[in-house]
Amino acid sequence: MRRSFMLLLLASALFCCGTALSGCGTKPSVTGAAVPGVPLPWPSEGQSAVEVEGVGSLGVSGAPDPVPIASVTKVMTAYVILRRHPLRPGDDGPLIDVDATAANESYAGQESTAPLRESQQIRLRHLLELMLVPSGNNVARLLARWDSASQERFVERMNATARRLGMAATTYTGASGNENSTVSTAADQLKLAREAMRDPVFRAVVAQTDTAIPGDTRTLPNTNTLLNKHGLIGIKTGSGTAAGGNLMWASRVRGRLVLGVILHQAANTNPTAAKAAVLEAGEKMSAAVERWLLKQPAVLLNGPPAKDAPAN
Repeated sequence: MRRSFMLLLLASALFCCGTALSGCGTKPSVTGAAVPGVPLPWPSEGQSAVEVEGVGSLGVSGAPDPVPIASVTKVMTAYVILRRHPLRPGDDGPLIDVDATAANESYAGQESTAPLRESQQIRLRHLLELMLVPSGNNVARLLARWDSASQERFVERMNATARRLGMAATTYTGASGNENSTVSTAADQLKLAREAMRDPVFRAVVAQTDTAIPGDTRTLPNTNTLLNKHGLIGIKTGSGTAAGGNLMWASRVRGRLVLGVILHQAANTNPTAAKAAVLEAGEKMSAAVERWLLKQPAVLLNGPPAKDAPAN
């Protein structure tokens, strides 16, 4: 009994030194500096947040003001769709008709789209892949119309879900993230990442390095080129001129699920530069978290993961 108590005290002391939980007398960084004891390379611009399930928050950085999040929006779109139309692993779901709008939007040169044909029938699971892997804006809006008859009605569902999850600084105005008026914070998006990653179908989709349209030989690569580096298993990129580069990421290290969000990198430059900036920042952050977790004593990590945490 005494030995178990001493181990618990040791774990608590290590936890307070290595994380940013307010109960340990420290506060998460809001200046971009690394949390004492956890040498993370917080981006010098924008905002970010990182947590480890079963361990806690490793801190935040940047001003917590709502900013455009671009295609990271599609995580909420997928989350709402899967809550309303649950899929089991191995289940591709119902056939969905591609309408003229989605087909015509395939050729929108200023957006990230997936090549669809009118009257084509594609199952729900494959449409989720086309939305989340190559980041098809037209697919996101198609799914919104399929679910709710209009994108506007679906956006109401997105915002209601955000309120339910406690995402008080978040406002969705579209299903794809193409609108600069869709804004959120790193802390809010971390709440969504936590919930979305509980769904096994969502986890499987965002871990794919590529996908394809059924019957088409073309391979569509994942916009998240960090997959399989430093334990990365997802989640979603997003970029735009005003939004800059944005990344919601998940990795698994020593059996623990790591979740991170980085927003507003190289904003007001161009989408290509912004995406490169956020992927660079994401690789540095995920690598640093991996190094930190690998160095932690077993007493800090030998307990069970957080309740209901996915075992990807």
